[in-house]
Amino acid sequence: MLCPSVLAMTSPTAAPPPPGVVPIDPAERVGTKVDGVEVLGALSPSRAGDFMTCPLLFRFRTIDRLPEPPSVDAVRGTVIHKVLEDLFDLPAAERTPERADAMVEPTWEDLLAAEPALAALFPDHDEGAAAGHWLLSCREVLARYFTLEDPRFIEPAERELYVETLTDTKLLLRGVVDRVDVAPDGAIRVVDYKTGRAPKEASEGAALFQLKFYALVLWRMRGVIPKRIQLIYLGNTEILFYEPDEADLLATERKAQAVWEAIRSAKETGDWQPRPSALCRWCSHQALCPAYGGTPPPLPVKEPADHARAGQAPGGQTPDGSSG
Repeated sequence: MLCPSVLAMTSPTAAPPPPGVVPIDPAERVGTKVDGVEVLGALSPSRAGDFMTCPLLFRFRTIDRLPEPPSVDAVRGTVIHKVLEDLFDLPAAERTPERADAMVEPTWEDLLAAEPALAALFPDHDEGAAAGHWLLSCREVLARYFTLEDPRFIEPAERELYVETLTDTKLLLRGVVDRVDVAPDGAIRVVDYKTGRAPKEASEGAALFQLKFYALVLWRMRGVIPKRIQLIYLGNTEILFYEPDEADLLATERKAQAVWEAIRSAKETGDWQPRPSALCRWCSHQALCPAYGGTPPPLPVKEPADHARAGQAPGGQTPDGSSG
């Protein structure tokens, strides 16, 4: 099921958005349950990112579970991620640009069959022109991947890998990694695909937090610090990579714990402050945001059964259509 956690942006001339979809992290469906005793809470890099971006956004997604309309950028990201996942099911010699191109439309059709409401992303009066143009944009973005890697010479150890680890404070860190490569000497590379553009240098640290988070969890699970973490940006054909060390990952663990403590404090006080930024222009919830004259709905009287997990969305999409 598509679970986009994107903040959709629509223009005055755009087709009406499809019904909203409640953001759900695929990691919530598997793995260790939060029981409030042995496991006090759970956090993924996506939900940690939500809170660091705007505590009120975190509340809307995780506590209120407010629906958010998907965007064409988010769905493009979903389609491309699925094609890149399935591409490695093919024999190495068949992992070509032409074969990937041919996989785009069937992948979209499968997604549409699972989520028929997505058809509303495109007008029904243009005989499929808008959808056709969008499929072409998917193919163009996907073609850029082959300028950065040659999948005929890559054999991933894992794809869409669920990972989790429990810290000493009983906080479950978890998520889903796009790809894990393991070299013959055992060196691990963690790879994440982004269909948007690479961030400016000043924002690289925030972009790398997600993969440092995954590297930390893999280290705790396997006892080996990943040699490299790598973000593949298809929006502008750029690879951002970093070689973490133990100090990096321990700092990431401390940061995750600090975010969780701040989330717990906000839950206890009910104080979920908005944090206005340039990202607000993509937000689906401006009408409910005090920073824009809105009023948030009352907090749920009874939290959802999985609310204690407070923090997942690894397959979710960011405003540029990349996964988080």
